[in-house]
Amino acid sequence: MKLLLTSGGVTNASIHSALTGLLGRPLVECNALCIPTAEYGHPMCTPASAWRFVAGKSPAPMSDLGWKSVGLLELTALPSIGNERWEPWVREANVLLVDGGDACYLSHWMRQSGLAALLPSLPNTVWVGVSAGSMVMTPRIGEDFVNWRSPNGNDRTLGIVDFSIFPHLSNEFMPENTLANAERWAAGIGGPAYAIDDQTAIKVDSGTVEVVSEGSWKYFP
Repeated sequence: MKLLLTSGGVTNASIHSALTGLLGRPLVECNALCIPTAEYGHPMCTPASAWRFVAGKSPAPMSDLGWKSVGLLELTALPSIGNERWEPWVREANVLLVDGGDACYLSHWMRQSGLAALLPSLPNTVWVGVSAGSMVMTPRIGEDFVNWRSPNGNDRTLGIVDFSIFPHLSNEFMPENTLANAERWAAGIGGPAYAIDDQTAIKVDSGTVEVVSEGSWKYFP
């Protein structure tokens, strides 16, 4: 699977170009599935904000980028309908657009639904995450970002990449997301990490990691 891990969505031309490059074709030729599941685990999210993401009315540009088709994949529904029904939907999609919210909640339902186990068999599918939708791919998110307590009781997520992400760096609506707090967070995360703002994304393709940015970011080795 190819990854485009963003803080605020496809917010500028550089991130858009990186997305087109990962897809290998224009967006207008690609089928997308939206995954809003992480929203339900975060106290600041609502049914209205989940709808805005899917409807292309979110502050994070994702589903409104001119896709050939856009569908909704709600992970909490998948265990009740069987893999034989939903796996073809995922395999037919060119891109999965994954909203923010709570990364631990999203990680839990990716495992429960079977989507996490399916990902290694999707080498050409592009995963585009926003905030928690990006953080879920990391080994752990840090206690600062835990709102929903998973059954395992910790802050661990999927570990598909070997670095962690501090999103929304210097966001005016999130005054706690300062560089000083990112440095403190990184000191306790136990591995390499990036702090990225909403004009920055991390592209992962065939094991190569590249920062794509028209904004601010910092790497913590």
